[in-house]
Amino acid sequence: MVDSGLAGVQMRVHDQRGDWVGSAGVRRLGRTAKPPTNGLFRIGSTTKTFTATVVLQLVAEGKIGLDTPADDYLPQFGLDRRITVRMLLQHTSGLFNYTGQTYPDGTFAPGIPWSGKEWVDNQFHTYRPEELVRFALSKPAPFAPGTDWNYANTNYVLAGLLIEKVTGRSYADEVQRRILQPLKLRHTVVPGTSPEIPGPHAHSYYRYQDAGQWKTIDITRQNPSWISSAGEMISTTKDLHTFFSALLGGKLLPAPLLAEMRKPQTTSDPKMSYGLGLQVQDLDCGVTVLYHDGDVHGSAALMYSTPDGSRTMEASVTYVDAVDAPLLAYQKEMQRLVNTVFCGR
Repeated sequence: MVDSGLAGVQMRVHDQRGDWVGSAGVRRLGRTAKPPTNGLFRIGSTTKTFTATVVLQLVAEGKIGLDTPADDYLPQFGLDRRITVRMLLQHTSGLFNYTGQTYPDGTFAPGIPWSGKEWVDNQFHTYRPEELVRFALSKPAPFAPGTDWNYANTNYVLAGLLIEKVTGRSYADEVQRRILQPLKLRHTVVPGTSPEIPGPHAHSYYRYQDAGQWKTIDITRQNPSWISSAGEMISTTKDLHTFFSALLGGKLLPAPLLAEMRKPQTTSDPKMSYGLGLQVQDLDCGVTVLYHDGDVHGSAALMYSTPDGSRTMEASVTYVDAVDAPLLAYQKEMQRLVNTVFCGR
């Protein structure tokens, strides 16, 4: 993976024989130290699995109805009454993605600034979740609720606000109280507006044009409020393993709701299905894996498991993010990695 152009990788694989951990590449560009094997990293959209878990716990407690209109809980936004809580979690609401939306006819509508010099100049800007939602609602919806699938961060920002509305406590407090404390995930953080990664970590980089000149900067420190409950969290490979094993092992949700979470919804990618905060993939070797990966500027996170939780793989990669970033090579290597771990080849 490093040979394909990534700066650094740290990884953990767990099976019946125990854990394997390793790292490759460098912690910082221009240095020789390897990434820590249990360093902290931004998990990006892997956050969505945590958010969905809390929402489903509230469903189990009777405080939220999975097929109730989201507007019943968040009337201040005037949401389409056809949009249910389930549609938010499975990305079938039809809401505009506030980080940028491609419409069915192929046209693209930009979202909030999150690329190029404009984003670099705003990397410490604080967004309020309500601001992100209202921006999305000011744009045309790509399709009617429930008629198609479209990955949209807007859905999970609304899910975070839904958690706050029905509990009377912050999204961060509920994640802490319901998941992090019971599972003793001491190195998992809901940072809010803090730009820091509070522990050993590899660094992320961003390459952009400024006045016709290419610049490469360290982008590790940033205000993650732009992604909120859709992707702000920080964790380690060990904590992600503990969380995913507990979730799939039935320790966080009753069996019927875990089954709902894992029920695949057909997506625009024929090789991938999406449940409620979980992705489902059938590998060529006949093995099914549940997962949710995520990425933010210059870094990406992987969290994969067999349905019974007996074999898991968690990883973090860092790279120089830009238009010419090595993402295609990375995606190819990632699929090769998944086949190696779960198919034994």
